[in-house]
Amino acid sequence: MATSLKAEARTGRTKGDRNRLRAEGKVPGVVYGKKVTQTPIAIDQKELLALLKTNPHAVIDLDIPQFGKQPVMINEVQRDALSRQLLHVDFHQINMDEPVQTTVRLEYIGDPEGVKVGGILQIQHHEIEIRCLPQRIPASIEVDVSGLEIGQSMLISELKLPEGVEVKTDVHNVLATILTPQKEAEPEEEAPAAQAGNAAETAEKAEA
Repeated sequence: MATSLKAEARTGRTKGDRNRLRAEGKVPGVVYGKKVTQTPIAIDQKELLALLKTNPHAVIDLDIPQFGKQPVMINEVQRDALSRQLLHVDFHQINMDEPVQTTVRLEYIGDPEGVKVGGILQIQHHEIEIRCLPQRIPASIEVDVSGLEIGQSMLISELKLPEGVEVKTDVHNVLATILTPQKEAEPEEEAPAAQAGNAAETAEKAEA
């Protein structure tokens, strides 16, 4: 079921107008697509933040002024580099009958056999690119690493994908590896130069 959001019409286009919206707890944005001309909008900041935390790649049922409810996806989010405040959001209106390409989060599950004997799990990818119909986009894809031994890796090609979902990231990429545990460093031996210096110092004392 798609998440619902309501957009407000946005008339002001100046920097001051955008700052005023942000001060009111709204995020300026734009929505565009085949059925929607490029339309300036504003979105409630709290609702948008909640969506970004749960599933930023979800299909959204966006109520757009003059166009009504349309299925959209977030195309880009701009944030302030320091404060991380939401500055702007772009929505792309989609067709539910046409495949889309998007990013999906990977959820690693299981306790690897290699970790049980001291190995270290190293994760290479936390998300991958997929292509499928909008209604088939999963919230996440599980990656079961329980069978991995020390020195073994799991490739993207080994993922169990939901029906109708195609991976667009290189399937030969490594998802996770079990590394050999690092040995503790042995105490360093006294350097020969230092030993020679000590010997010379002892000889000088003997001659004195």
